[in-house]
Amino acid sequence: MNHPVSELSGFAFAANPLDRADALRDDADALARLWPGAGVLVLDADGNALADAGGGLLPLTGAQLGGGPGAAIFLGLQEGRAWFCVDAASVPVRAPQRMDLRRSASEWPAPLASLFAYARGMSYWHARTRYCGICGGTIEFRRAGFVGHCGGCGNEHYPRVDPAVIAAVGDGERLLLGRQPGWAPRRYSVIAGFVEPGEALEQTVVREVFEETRVRVTACRYLAAQPWPFPGALMLGFSAVALPDPPQVDGELEDARWFGREDVAAALREDGQAGFHLPPPLSIARSLIEHWHRHGAA
Repeated sequence: MNHPVSELSGFAFAANPLDRADALRDDADALARLWPGAGVLVLDADGNALADAGGGLLPLTGAQLGGGPGAAIFLGLQEGRAWFCVDAASVPVRAPQRMDLRRSASEWPAPLASLFAYARGMSYWHARTRYCGICGGTIEFRRAGFVGHCGGCGNEHYPRVDPAVIAAVGDGERLLLGRQPGWAPRRYSVIAGFVEPGEALEQTVVREVFEETRVRVTACRYLAAQPWPFPGALMLGFSAVALPDPPQVDGELEDARWFGREDVAAALREDGQAGFHLPPPLSIARSLIEHWHRHGAA
C-alpha cells in the first residue's frame, strides 16, 4: 500500500506498518483463523507494553495465549500476518519489563512503535468507554473492538481522536516559540491548540496563535500530521507567516518570544550554547522547527 510523502520526517508514531483490513472486523471466523499465528501486543492499565529482557516487544502469538481473539482488538495485517492487542489483566502473562510509548519511539523500529501507538489509542478509548454517554447503559464492543454498542438505547460509539494544530510561526527572520509552566526548565516549543467545533484548521492556527501570544498570523500552510497518543490527539502541523507583533502572554503560556535563526540553530545542535531547549526528536514540534530553520515560514 502506497502512502503520500510528507514534507516533514523524523518524528515518531507516523509510520504506517499495516493494512487495517476493515472488512475483517465483521468476519469472526476469519479472525479466529488468523489468531494462532497473530502477533499480540499486551498493554497494561497505564498503556505500557509488555517487553522482553532486552526492552523489545514481548514476542507473543495468539497460539501462545490460547483460545481465540475474544475481546482482543484487531489492529490489522502486516504482510499477511494479523496483529491484535489485549489487556494485560485478561491474560496470564508475565514480562521482564514494561515499555512506555516515549521510550519505544527511540528504541523500537518506527513501524513497531507506530503499531504500539495505535494499540495504545484503541485501549485508551476502550478503558474510557464503558458506559453510554447518552443513557448510561453498558457498552459492548463489536466489530473486533471498533464499535461500542449501547445495550440500553442502541446507540453506537466510535474511537475518538482529538484534532489539534501545531504551527511553526515565523515573521521572515524569527521563529515564535512559547513555554508552558509545567515544562522542563528553559524548554520552548511551537504554538499548538485544539480545533473547536465549526472551525477550519487554518482558522484554528490564526485563533490559537493570537489567543496565546497576541501575534497575528497572515498565512499558513499544512505540512504533515502526527498521531499523538498522550492520550488521543492528532497533531496537524503547519508552517505560518505572521506580523512581527511583540508576543504577550496571559493564560496557558508563561512566556513567548521571537528567536533568531542563529539561536534556533544553536538549540538544534543541543550544545548548550542557546540557553534554551527544544522538544525531543520524537515530536512533530521538533520537525516543524527544523523545517523552519531550513526553509523559513510558509
